[in-house]
Amino acid sequence: MHPRHKTILLPCSLASAHDRVMLNLRRIRSLVMNHGILQVALDLLDLDRAVKIAQEAVEGGADWIEAGTPLIKSEGMHAVRTLRQQFPHAVIVADMKVADTGALEVEMAAKAGADVIGILADADDAVIAESVRAARLYGVKIMADLINVADPLARAQQLESFGVHIICAHVGIDQQMTGKESLNLLSTLSGQINIPLAVAGGIDASGAGDAIRNGAEIVIVGGNIVRSADVMGSTKEIRRGMNTGRGDVRRSRSKEEETHDIFMQVSAPNITDAMHRKGAMNGIVSICGTVKLVGKAVTVQTFAGDWAKPVEAIDVGMPGDVIVINNDGGTHVAPWGELATLSCIKKGISGVVIDGAVRDVDDIRALKYPVFAKSTVPNAGEPKGMGEINAEIRCCGQWVRPGDWIVGDESGVVVIPAEQAYEVARRALEIRKTEERIREEIQRGSTLAQIAHLEKWEKR
Repeated sequence: MHPRHKTILLPCSLASAHDRVMLNLRRIRSLVMNHGILQVALDLLDLDRAVKIAQEAVEGGADWIEAGTPLIKSEGMHAVRTLRQQFPHAVIVADMKVADTGALEVEMAAKAGADVIGILADADDAVIAESVRAARLYGVKIMADLINVADPLARAQQLESFGVHIICAHVGIDQQMTGKESLNLLSTLSGQINIPLAVAGGIDASGAGDAIRNGAEIVIVGGNIVRSADVMGSTKEIRRGMNTGRGDVRRSRSKEEETHDIFMQVSAPNITDAMHRKGAMNGIVSICGTVKLVGKAVTVQTFAGDWAKPVEAIDVGMPGDVIVINNDGGTHVAPWGELATLSCIKKGISGVVIDGAVRDVDDIRALKYPVFAKSTVPNAGEPKGMGEINAEIRCCGQWVRPGDWIVGDESGVVVIPAEQAYEVARRALEIRKTEERIREEIQRGSTLAQIAHLEKWEKR
């Protein structure tokens, strides 16, 4: 056990203060023995869903319950009051992200039943001071969130001197999507301050073990619990990671490898959602049905069935690439067939996308190879040699550059600009997790309209 785990102090609610103090003393011993505190962040919009998920998380081993910032913005202090009523013996965290009027917002959350109140570490010093003074008055604790702080160690040391009770090493969701990690921020703080450290941002079971080993006393988990189809099971898995204090041994991967692996896990609709409904090609279908296509584009501009450049592109491409062909809109003659497909398989090309027609469909389907096209036609073209390889082209309504990522499945094909690929992949994975949770709630008897609260969130 990390020696600093003995320093944690749990806050006391305004209601039944003596009873809460005695309860917290008992919980301190339990939580220390269990290698830290697991805080579930309810970053949801609907309170009813949040309460149900919180109950499952508590049953799985979560210690603290957080009314996340989106939940507070959606439901107000009613969210904090409801969590206090539903979980009278739990520590309730209100992630207010206080940036101004520190005393007012701390008072508001404390009176609603919060034990720990989140403020922004980069708020003005006067806001910090007012928040701390209000915390003393109302018997609550202040957790300062280091999100977006330029010099987190220096600011954390300042905050400790101001009387802040907990420092949170937090990398926000948008930052995580670009590859920043909260565990790296935690490492810069560990052993440098004397108040408890929390960590938040993309933590899973393996990361929870790493966090405990690196000095975190509070592990805050949002999406990997609340978006899980099995909230209780996911919470138990994270709790086990914390108890062992060991993360999985992971092979070091480049961003390109991680991007490829994620794109293999997510669907084309997940990706277009992550791109704000952009990037999808028009009028194109999978010739072989259930296949998956992921790779970087080798682009080909050809004309009316001229198959010279499409076939030459096989030699230009590298294993894992995708050949993307603009046949100048012609669907009466095919620039692609079974022999070219077989050549791609032997070269290791991941698949082919054609703004035009394909032939030899029966043979290609027998190969179960990812070929996407607008139509099928038996007519073959001729190798005239017109066009270009690896120039920017327009294919099925989308501009495609060499090196852009191409992902295809039965729903269609999506083009992802190379410079955005890693971020889009990470966002698409989060969308898939959200859908998994919604799917589970539908299986339990809810409906999509009920889950989404469509009437509440319709544009006025």
